[in-house]
Amino acid sequence: MLAARLHGPSDLRVERVPRPGPPGRAEVLLRVKATGICGSDLHCYQDGRIGDTRVEGPLILGHEFSGIVEATGPNSLDGRFQPLKPGARVAVDPAQPCGRCELCEKGHPNLCRRLHFCGNYPDGGSLCEWIHMPARSCFPVPRSLNNAEAALLEPLGVAIHAVDLARIKVASSVAIVGAGPIGLLILQVARLAGAAPVFITDKFSWRLKLAQRWGGIPISCDEEDAVRRVEKETHGRGVDVALEAAWSDHSVEQAAEMAMLGGRVVLVGIPGDDRLVLKHSNARRKGLTILMSRRMKHAYPRAMALAEGGRVDLMGLVSHRFPLRRTTDAFRLNTAYRDKVIKVVVEG
Repeated sequence: MLAARLHGPSDLRVERVPRPGPPGRAEVLLRVKATGICGSDLHCYQDGRIGDTRVEGPLILGHEFSGIVEATGPNSLDGRFQPLKPGARVAVDPAQPCGRCELCEKGHPNLCRRLHFCGNYPDGGSLCEWIHMPARSCFPVPRSLNNAEAALLEPLGVAIHAVDLARIKVASSVAIVGAGPIGLLILQVARLAGAAPVFITDKFSWRLKLAQRWGGIPISCDEEDAVRRVEKETHGRGVDVALEAAWSDHSVEQAAEMAMLGGRVVLVGIPGDDRLVLKHSNARRKGLTILMSRRMKHAYPRAMALAEGGRVDLMGLVSHRFPLRRTTDAFRLNTAYRDKVIKVVVEG
């Protein structure tokens, strides 16, 4: 089968590799239909690592995906504990927690001590034609959602988890630093939670136009001081909640500066240099609550309900589509931020 494998920094090759065999117990064989390229994939592609996890051998990237069940093993129950059957279209949770450790038993599978995750070394990902997955990671999707939308339930789940951590209430004021796909999904979910106003910053004008369409107050960080603008708009108070979804040079510090006294700051982005830089006196004197958002937990049913009900716009994020054989072109375009790219989907 074809697979896009990372051999080192910026060394991505579409190659032929062995097709997976029959699925085992509680496992399914999926024909991958769509994979969204995530910011963490771009980090891995550019640096040959994500955080302190290095790619030490050829790695199939990809974790935002949907597929069709081609075969099932014994006792294959889906994420809703229903039997999976061949032919089912599914959205796939890339996280594979053990379900037995202390954190799993406390209801935090995203913090599992033995977590496996698609496309995170050494676990292969979804930029391939077929893949084995635990049946419990699969969630059947209705006909009203296409394959790309089903794949984007994963980043929507990340946004839902971030907004959960933020504890946004009706009329909470919010600032989002970064209007990439995750930031734009956080915007949509925060608005559904009743947040107003919602400021959102970015350097790319096409992202900010989309943010404005979805109810955000756009701020170009290349054209003005975003922190001063939020201070002015809130009459010096700051916002109740600031969410960082960019992790550029100063994005964490900007989020902390935008937050009010006693406010909450939720960090979602992943830094390329694996460092968090924050002015201590500002965070301490404000008494900020700083939360680190790790992936998601128990979010797929909620994400699917929002998408199926038309309450979030997933296809509005999709700016480019590539076939699997052109995955290398897709990554090159995305890392260069060419052609007004927002979200790239690779289709099988």
